[in-house]
Amino acid sequence: MRIIRNKDIKHKRITVGDIGIAYLIREAVAPATDLKTVVFIHGFPFDKNMWIAQLEALPENVTGIAVDVRGHGNSTIGHGFFSVDLFAGDLLEFFRKMNIDKAIVCGVSMGGYIALRAHQMKPNKFAGLILSDTNSIADDNEAKIKRFETIRSVLQHGNRTFAISFADRVFSAHSRKTRKDAVELIKNSIRRNNIRAICATLLALAARTDTTAHLPEIKIPTLLLWGAEDEVTPREQADHLMKHLPQAKFVEFARCGHLPNLEDSDGFNEALLNYIGTLP
Repeated sequence: MRIIRNKDIKHKRITVGDIGIAYLIREAVAPATDLKTVVFIHGFPFDKNMWIAQLEALPENVTGIAVDVRGHGNSTIGHGFFSVDLFAGDLLEFFRKMNIDKAIVCGVSMGGYIALRAHQMKPNKFAGLILSDTNSIADDNEAKIKRFETIRSVLQHGNRTFAISFADRVFSAHSRKTRKDAVELIKNSIRRNNIRAICATLLALAARTDTTAHLPEIKIPTLLLWGAEDEVTPREQADHLMKHLPQAKFVEFARCGHLPNLEDSDGFNEALLNYIGTLP
């Protein structure tokens, strides 16, 4: 498990609806006239700790917040019936409770699904959008069946076995050799998650709506960050987003898989900071 080096990153919790949301926050210290907020949303079935390197890299005028999605990390499960719509609603309610007028939202994989659906619900809450290794397309029947098979496997073999196989899938071969700390971080985050929550989230992902029709309505600058060797969300899905987003910029990271923010933190952070610097 990675240790938080930056003493300014705080662990906090807030009640949102029927759950407690755990989050990390590194607050801005610059003059109030130049403040920005970035909210990071992790993928499935990870947690907020995957964003520590990004929180550490933010400039002093930017507040960074990494949340645990309902049922993941240290956020509670609530009633237990999950949907991407519910996750998006949690995010928007979190904004309200935290008095966040607008934020730059950065989501990887499932975090991208949540960000896109939240933007569809309340676009005025977004100052910017960063999508990493995600897509707007709902699961087809083949993808649904794969998720159902994963549920069966998790129930039969447990989350420890699932953690090993899933970590192998989300990292490139190069990262598995050179970023063993990141691989272990992801394995640990999966192992800590409740099997009930893992299965409920898989059903939520299988049932999510298609947000492709909304993409042309996203008028804010959008940054797409992608691992060149991503086998979970291949390049054609990035091309699909680029085709439909009016103001999209694409950055690809060599020898990275599904989690470039962990596999090439320096490159990811450089692209992130360059993007933030272009926003008003």
